[in-house]
Amino acid sequence: MDWVYLFNSFDGRIGRKTFWIAIAVLTVAELLGHYIAEQIEGDRLSAIVDLAFTYPELAVAVKRGHDRNMSLWLIGAFFGASAVLDLLTVLGWAGTGEEPSVASLLIAVPFTIFGLALLVELGFRKGTTGPNQYGPDPLSKV
Repeated sequence: MDWVYLFNSFDGRIGRKTFWIAIAVLTVAELLGHYIAEQIEGDRLSAIVDLAFTYPELAVAVKRGHDRNMSLWLIGAFFGASAVLDLLTVLGWAGTGEEPSVASLLIAVPFTIFGLALLVELGFRKGTTGPNQYGPDPLSKV
């Protein structure tokens, strides 16, 4: 598996198996980063860690979206909302865990529902059979 391509490129397609492996690796690394950030600084540093993982997560999601031949504005909207939530936290405008701000709630609630739907779309639905505009079928035996 080409990890540099997987986490840094927005070209091509990946199948569900590669998607889940990449998401698992990123999730473990990000959780470790969040744990360390919480011990050092708290929510603000943890939000910065989240922002740092946005790029590789977006690269994986875009390639999987290419395999599904889906409109990439949906993926962009999800990651954009995530970045806004992190920015609110870094700036101290997100409130606290006990009392979140109205702005963070207005973004976080639909963001969570949308994120689950996107996870089902990218993680469980079969990709386009055969080549599409983004490249050959990652499951083809060429």
